[in-house]
Amino acid sequence: MRTGDGNVTDESKQNAGPNNGAEPKYSIVIPAFNESARLPATLASVMDCIRTHGWAAEIIMVNDGSTDATAEVVRAFARTAPELRLLENPGNRGKGYSVRSGMLAARGEVALFTDSDLSAPIEEAERLFSAIEQGADIAIGSRWLESDRQTQRQPLYRQFFGRCFNAVTRAVMRLPFADTQCGLKAFTREAAQTIFQLQTIERWGFDPEILLIGLKRGFRIVEVPVSWAHDERTRMSYLRDGFRMLQEIAQIRWNALCGRYNRPVEPNQHTTL
Repeated sequence: MRTGDGNVTDESKQNAGPNNGAEPKYSIVIPAFNESARLPATLASVMDCIRTHGWAAEIIMVNDGSTDATAEVVRAFARTAPELRLLENPGNRGKGYSVRSGMLAARGEVALFTDSDLSAPIEEAERLFSAIEQGADIAIGSRWLESDRQTQRQPLYRQFFGRCFNAVTRAVMRLPFADTQCGLKAFTREAAQTIFQLQTIERWGFDPEILLIGLKRGFRIVEVPVSWAHDERTRMSYLRDGFRMLQEIAQIRWNALCGRYNRPVEPNQHTTL
C-alpha cells in the first residue's frame, strides 16, 4: 500500500482476489469520479463478462476523490465480488493519474483500462486481448478504423473537435494512429510497468503520452476497431479541456526532447503496493 503525497491507497487487501489469491491473467482498471449512479450497471456488466468468458481476472476501481457515494457503491459490490478491488486517490487528481495508479497496481499478465461509462462495451476487451495473444505489446481500441461500428455517434461539434485534436496530436507527436483517445487500451505487464512509471500527464492528455512512450521504448502497438457509443453524460469539454490538452502535448514533446522517457524503470512495481 502506498500512502502520502501523490500516492494511492488500496483498501481491498481483505479480498483475496480471483482464484483464491492466485495471480489473475487479466486486470481491468476503471477510473471513476462521482460515478455512483452509473457504477452498479457498469460493475454488473464487467462481472457478467468476466464470468461468462471464464476469465481469471481482477477489477480495480480507482476512486478519484469522488464527493458522492462512489466508494460506498464499490465496497458494497465487493462484498459479493472478490474480484473487485478499490483504490483511493488522495483527492481529485485526474483520469491520467487514476489510470496510472490502477495499472501500476495491476497483478494480471495483461492490464486493460476502460471508461466507467463503458462507451466501448467491455466485451470488446476480448478483441484487444486477442491482439496481445497474437504478439502485440499494446492493443488500443479505435472508433475510427471502422466507424460504422459506432452504435451512437457523437454530436457533430464533438466529432469535429475530436478529429482536430487527433490531427494536431498526430502532426506534433508523429503518432501513426487513427484514434489516440479511445478509452479502451490493453498492455502486457512489461509494457504497463514500463510505460506507466514514465507517465507524467495526470489529466485528459495522458493518452498521447503513453502511446509515445510505448513507441519510444520499442513496444509493438496495434490499433483494433471496436464498437462504441457516445454517452451524453461525458464530463469532457473540448472547449474547456482542449487548451489544457494542447499544453500537455507541448509538455510531452519537451519531456521527449529532454530524454524523460528514456530513464530506467523498476521491474514489477505492483509488488510494492
